[in-house]
Amino acid sequence: MKKGKGMKFVGDSRISAESNPHIPKDYSEYPGRTEAFWPNFLLKEWLVGSVFLIGFLCLTLAHPAPLEGVADPTDAAYTPLPDWYFLFLYELLKYEFASGPWTIMGILVLPGIAFGALFLAPFLDKGPGRRPNKRPVAVGMMLIALASVIFLTWSASSVVDWEAKAENNKPVPTSDVEIDQEDPGYAIYENSCMTCHGEDLSGGASGPSLVGTEYSAEEIATIATDGIGEMPADQFSGSDEELDQLVEFIMSVNEQAE
Repeated sequence: MKKGKGMKFVGDSRISAESNPHIPKDYSEYPGRTEAFWPNFLLKEWLVGSVFLIGFLCLTLAHPAPLEGVADPTDAAYTPLPDWYFLFLYELLKYEFASGPWTIMGILVLPGIAFGALFLAPFLDKGPGRRPNKRPVAVGMMLIALASVIFLTWSASSVVDWEAKAENNKPVPTSDVEIDQEDPGYAIYENSCMTCHGEDLSGGASGPSLVGTEYSAEEIATIATDGIGEMPADQFSGSDEELDQLVEFIMSVNEQAE
C-alpha cells in the first residue's frame, strides 16, 4: 500500500521495521514550499551558475582588463589603485566619515557591519517562502549591498583614465642584437643607463629604446650629460674616457640593428 492522506497505520511488533535512508522524504504534504535536494534543487543551482559563468567569461573576452604598464618606482606622481573588485572599498575611504581620523571606520567598522549583516540575513528572515516578496528582509539587504557596491565602484572608476593606462600597457619592444657584456662600455651602461633603458637597450619603464636611434655619437654624449625631454641632466657622472666608451658601446649596438 502507498502512503497518502487519510490513511492510518497500525504497528505490529511481530513485523520488523524497514527503512531506507537513500529514499527521499515525501514532499507531497508541502506543495510549492520545498523540494528534493537531488536532483531538483541542485540542478537548478547548477544551471544558474553555468549561465553566470558563461556570461562572465564572454564579458572578460569582450572587454579585457585594463592592465597597466611596467611598474616605475621613480614615478612619484603615480597613484596606485586596487583591483576592480576592491574599488568600492577604495572609494569608501574618500568620504569624510571614513577617512582621516575616521579611517578605522572605513577599513573595519563599516565593511564589518555590511558583511556581518549579509551573513545574518538568512537568520533574520526565516520565512518559509522562496519568492522575493516573501523574503523582504533578506532581499532588501542584498539589494542595498549590491547598489552600494555598484555605485562606489562606478564613482572610483569614473575618475581613472583607463585609456591612458591601457596605452601604457604596450609591450616593451625587444631587440635582436647581441649585447657584448665584455665591452668596457657595457659596465658603464649597466651603472648609469640600464635602470631606464633596459638590459638589452630596448627600453624600460621610463626610458625609450636605444636600439635603432638616429642620434649621432656626439648627440648621444650630449644627451647623456645634459639630458633631453623628461630625462634629467647629470644622469652620467663619469669621466670623459668613460663617456666615450659608453657612446661607442651604444653605437656598436646600433650598427648591429641596421
